[in-house]
Amino acid sequence: MCGIFVSMGEIEKSQMDEVLQLLHHRGPDEGKSVVTDRVHLGHRRLSIIGLNDGIQPIHNAEKDQWIVCNGEIYNFESIKSELESKTSFLTQSDSEVALKLIESEGAKAIDQLDGMFAFFIADERNDSFIVARDPLGIKPLYYGLDQGGQYVFSSELKAIERFVHQPEEFPHGHYFTPEEGFVCYRHVQAPKSMFNEESLDRVNQSIRETMEKAVEKRLLADVEVGVLLSGGLDSSLIAAIAKRYHKGQFPLKSFCVGAEGSADVINARKVAEAIGTDHYEFIYTQEELVAAVEDVIYHLESYEPSLVRSAIPNYFVSKLASEHVKVILSGEGADELFAGYAYMERFQDTRMLNKEIIRILNTLHHVNLQRADRMSMAHSLELRVPFLDMEVVENALKIPAGLKIHKKDRMEKWLLRKSFDGVLPDEVLWRKKAEFSEGSGALDLLDAHAEESITDDELIRLQETAPVEIRSKQEAFYYRIFKKHFPGENMLQTVGKWATA
Repeated sequence: MCGIFVSMGEIEKSQMDEVLQLLHHRGPDEGKSVVTDRVHLGHRRLSIIGLNDGIQPIHNAEKDQWIVCNGEIYNFESIKSELESKTSFLTQSDSEVALKLIESEGAKAIDQLDGMFAFFIADERNDSFIVARDPLGIKPLYYGLDQGGQYVFSSELKAIERFVHQPEEFPHGHYFTPEEGFVCYRHVQAPKSMFNEESLDRVNQSIRETMEKAVEKRLLADVEVGVLLSGGLDSSLIAAIAKRYHKGQFPLKSFCVGAEGSADVINARKVAEAIGTDHYEFIYTQEELVAAVEDVIYHLESYEPSLVRSAIPNYFVSKLASEHVKVILSGEGADELFAGYAYMERFQDTRMLNKEIIRILNTLHHVNLQRADRMSMAHSLELRVPFLDMEVVENALKIPAGLKIHKKDRMEKWLLRKSFDGVLPDEVLWRKKAEFSEGSGALDLLDAHAEESITDDELIRLQETAPVEIRSKQEAFYYRIFKKHFPGENMLQTVGKWATA
């Protein structure tokens, strides 16, 4: 996992050095910048695959094509084996495979990449370039035009805002070239065929098989991989599957945080004991929770209340995990795919349910996935999300609403629970859903502090003067911190919002 910065215009070496320092948390292992005939490429590296020779930017043999990439290509070995008869590889890096694939087959081949990624390829040979982002936007990418009308790209807003008038988020599932503009190479869509509602055994089998494959491929690394374990269904399933496929020389490590006596901490201990992980936990106090808010908002680059609330426990658990491993697996995405949110019970029709699932999947890039990326990378930790594997997504969309929607005698995500019956203790497998911030004990603490910090008069004043809608005292509290870090208004348009604050 890494941080990238690219400028098509002029940039001083001191400015590039400063930018790479801003992105240091995304890649503390190595940093490098290269100036080609027409582009400045900068990269900070967190070494995960190809530890000894994967420093970026990576070039081809002729040094007329270069790549800077943030992310992981899980199928790089199979692609590499197909390309080796046509070209030579200079490194063991998965990022070089993306460079070579596109060098050999062009931008249309991006759809072959299975992974999470955002990359820029400088094509000096054809006086062009290619930029791409993964189908769901798991990895971040921003862009804009500098004063000279030249493109600038970066992994985080804080590194780009000073160079461009208006930073924009690069659309997920797209690539961009100067010749074609933005091209959607892959998007989530309704399936052409569905499972039969009567074929429950077949559906359960498909869920198990796609999930096990998704977890197994995300254990690929030249460093140790661990699991986040909140004690809820989603992270517990990921942990149990990872334990089954884990092959490292050390026991699989799991990590949990929460307030003293919180449900997450208690349940995570039970799961860790049941599946046999080497378990670590951190109990935070109200003072530590509140003290972390400022750093969380700086890294999160958002003031959205639901996002900040859930980001704070993520921040602590990432910090804990980063002391022991470099890669972590998360249960992000299960609620979206398996109708885990209470409001989804109104979508009894499969077509309408899938339409809603696809809608929220396409919003994750600047809410849940932004939180997951920023909080893990704040501590130089790579986070992987097996539930958002494209094969898992496409399989889940084939399942009829009648098997997904909870009913009076059927709790939320019943189907997912049923598919892994016996894998986890019943008290965990059939535990009612709780948001991470709620289960970890963070929600009440933050509500109380915001109430004390923002007076009624200050809330009214902010609501009257702020260029965006301020919906609550908690949002006002976070917005005030956000503006301290980012005083300009050009970043406000990139902030994703939930319906309620």
